[in-house]
Amino acid sequence: MAVIANTVLTTAAIGNREELDNIVSMITPTDTPIYSKAGKDKLASKHPEWEFEALRSPAANAQPEGNDYDFNAQVAPTRVGGRTQIFTDTWIYSGTQQVVDNAGNQERAAKAKMKAAINVRKDVELAIVTNTASSNSDPRMMGGLPSWLTSNVSRNSGSNGGFSGSDTTAEGTGTQRAFTKALLDTVMQSCYVSGGNVTDLVVSPYVKSVFVTFMSDTNVASFRYAADGGKNTIIGTADIYEGPFGKITVTPNRVMANSAGVARRAFLNDYDLLRYGTLRPIQEDGGIAKTGDSEKGAIIHEGCLKIMNQAGLGVVADLFGLTSAS
Repeated sequence: MAVIANTVLTTAAIGNREELDNIVSMITPTDTPIYSKAGKDKLASKHPEWEFEALRSPAANAQPEGNDYDFNAQVAPTRVGGRTQIFTDTWIYSGTQQVVDNAGNQERAAKAKMKAAINVRKDVELAIVTNTASSNSDPRMMGGLPSWLTSNVSRNSGSNGGFSGSDTTAEGTGTQRAFTKALLDTVMQSCYVSGGNVTDLVVSPYVKSVFVTFMSDTNVASFRYAADGGKNTIIGTADIYEGPFGKITVTPNRVMANSAGVARRAFLNDYDLLRYGTLRPIQEDGGIAKTGDSEKGAIIHEGCLKIMNQAGLGVVADLFGLTSAS
């Protein structure tokens, strides 16, 4: 059926608000740095599995002319898997609240939907950095990044977690300590020797402030900053560290300021090996039945962290993550 003449369409209106633009303006990739930078995969099951393998160590290799081959035994790949976790955020408003004149239109369902999508995305980031073992019990839990890492780790008497059988195990924690350049260099060297190409160090805001003090280390070259417009500028920060085993960007993570348990780790990430799989994208659940004089809704998402090979990632754990003593 044709549109009736002179009908004002949304394609012609210029004052309509775009919800996507509002969401983008309210959250940036810096609010969820690991989730934003991780490669994205589409999942087809609640228990995705994948394989990884390692090359053998280099060996002396000189063969006599005309020699017959000796055939090497082949090592089967290692098979690992994750569990998808369901994330939700909900709202409900009375029918009256939906129509009354509300300052800034802040307390209405449309606004709640945008905030819920942001909340879920940040909840995913928190799940990634939390020391949680994967589990198939109800509710299912995806394994957090600390539970995967066993090869390139610096833990202060804490035990390793790691994947075994069908799930990961949470790491054991040790006595907290100060973050230092020596700790960072040690794990960077371990990652390099293991074949990882880490490019990003993700830390809590407090640990980022501790990293800045590395500039006073006698083994760190001093730098100068050009004055802007003839005015003196005090520089007290650094964002990139070029150490003996590569160059990394140091990224503060607001979500890691959530608690001391989350803030106590500094993650060295190679985003070719760290991915996030989605079974159900962040979306509005359209199946909620209307009951009573209200408008209710939910944002739902299901996905999991995928560590393609933990031997290329690293962690400095058991750090003071919120203050010099916590």
